[in-house]
Formats: sequence, structure tokens, C-alpha cells
Amino acid sequence: MPESPSPAQTSPQTAMTADPAAAANAQSSTSTSSTASSSTPAEAAAPKRSRRGRPGYDRETLINRATEVFVSRGYDGTSMDTVARELGITKSAIYHHVTSKEELLHLAISRGIRALDSAVETESLRENVSALERLRLAVRASVVILIEYHHSVTLLLRVRGNSALEREALEARRKIDAKVRALVEAAIAEGGLRSDFTAGLITRLLFGMVNSITEWYRPSYPVDPDTIAEAVTTMAFQGLEA
Repeated sequence: MPESPSPAQTSPQTAMTADPAAAANAQSSTSTSSTASSSTPAEAAAPKRSRRGRPGYDRETLINRATEVFVSRGYDGTSMDTVARELGITKSAIYHHVTSKEELLHLAISRGIRALDSAVETESLRENVSALERLRLAVRASVVILIEYHHSVTLLLRVRGNSALEREALEARRKIDAKVRALVEAAIAEGGLRSDFTAGLITRLLFGMVNSITEWYRPSYPVDPDTIAEAVTTMAFQGLEA
């Protein structure tokens, strides 16, 4: 957002009258007129300019837009100056909501982590359902979450452990992977999945396919998220044969 405009500057000299007599009269009554009113006729006639509020976005919108910038430009190569310029606001408007670029990264990726972890955990604990079905539901839910939190999850998948925060994010990813792997192992043990592939390989292949969605999905893609999720689970668990 542009800087707030300065108030209109109006001087008493701009309210000059064309009548000399009226001018003399006005000079003789200076003390009276100054106490009667603090504004000149020109000031009274000028349109009032309303004070603008704090420039920028609300917190959630700021995080969403900043996440898009990090994804498009790369987190390491993006400064707060760049974020401010891309969003069309001042850095002070950003610092009204966050204290640093790293905190902005934390807020950007933590929503995706929480959503993915919650989805996998919910399906893992589903009762009266086979391990294979719980795994299928967890994969399907992960696709929906990835699309809903597209930029957040994309950013999460791109961190490389260059800071304590990024290493924390990587550890959160590993915990989610471990929950999925436990489902794969349970499905193999129940006979729902073939046992000639290791649980680790199956887990990597499953989420390799899921995570690849971040590379090509866009909101304008002409297929809705539920259909994409169904396509992924069908391919993963039933193959492509008609």
C-alpha cells in the first residue's frame, strides 16, 4: 500500500478577500475572529481527507501472500524488502504482524504441517477399518490437504534444513512419514498389500506421487480436488488397468 498522504496544508493567507474594506475590517477584529473559529473559510470549504488506517493486510492474508512469494522466488533468495515490494506494502506493515522473515516462514509452513499431520493421524486411528483402508484414506486426505494448503505444503517440501526452524520442519515431515509407514507395515502384515516390496519403498512411492502434485497443480486446473484425490488413490491401490 502507498504511504498515508500528509494532511492538506492550508494557510490563512490563502483565504484573502477581494474587498479592501472587508480586509481592513477583518484586520481590526483579528482577536475576535481567531477566538471564534480556528479554521479559515478556505479550510471550511476544502473537502476533508480521511485518515487512512494501518496500511497492509490482515495477518492471515499476509501469510498467504508471503507464502506465494517464497514459493515463486525461493525462500533463501527472498528478502523482506522483496516481500514488501511484491505485496505492495511497506516493511513496517509486515513487521506489525511478524518479527522476522524466519517467523514468517514458520507461520507459512506450520499450517500445512498441522493439517497433514492431523489428517494422517485421524485416518490412522479410525476404528473397525482394515489397515489397507486406513492407508488409502490417509493418502486420499493428504492429497486434499496438499491442494487446500498448496503453497504452504510446497514450501514445506522445499526446506533443506538450513536453519533450526527448517530442521524442525524436516523432523515434522519425518514424523508424518513414519505414521504412513506404520500403516503400510500393518497393511502388509494383514495381507492387504503385497509383501515383495518393503514398507519404506511403498511409502516413498506413495508420497512421491502425492507430493508431485505441488509441481503442476494450480487453482485454475480444470479438475476438482476430490477427483484428483480419487484418481491418486485409485492409481496407487488399483492400478490403471480397466
